[in-house]
Amino acid sequence: MIITKTPFRITLGGGGTDIPTYYQNYGGFLISAAINKYIYVAVNKRYDNDIRLSYSKTEIVDHLDKIKHPIVREAIRLLKIDSGIEISSIADLPAKTGLGSSGSFTVGLLNALHAYKGETLTATEIAEEAFYIESEILKE
Repeated sequence: MIITKTPFRITLGGGGTDIPTYYQNYGGFLISAAINKYIYVAVNKRYDNDIRLSYSKTEIVDHLDKIKHPIVREAIRLLKIDSGIEISSIADLPAKTGLGSSGSFTVGLLNALHAYKGETLTATEIAEEAFYIESEILKE
């Protein structure tokens, strides 16, 4: 079983400068600080070929395309994992707090999935993948 612990953050300045239409023309910057509140993501091999997700909801599906959670679906797709996995997340704070919860979740999830596959990426590589999923694929 792989478990990651990723901090939430408080953005102090630069919000919105991470949007491509802005930073491609003007550059970007962001000042933030991690806080002592976390999101935990656990990944484990499943005993069958289903994909089971546990977050504020529970999903058990037999195919990647049936996953309703968009970040999980696209992270699994990106890493080419198609079955037999269980993913659970628990957080110290609720979603949509403005504390970077979706970014923290995506980073923690990608870190856990890469570790599950026996891969080690740098923090920059994980951050770039997280940005790619949220901004390029999901357009958020």
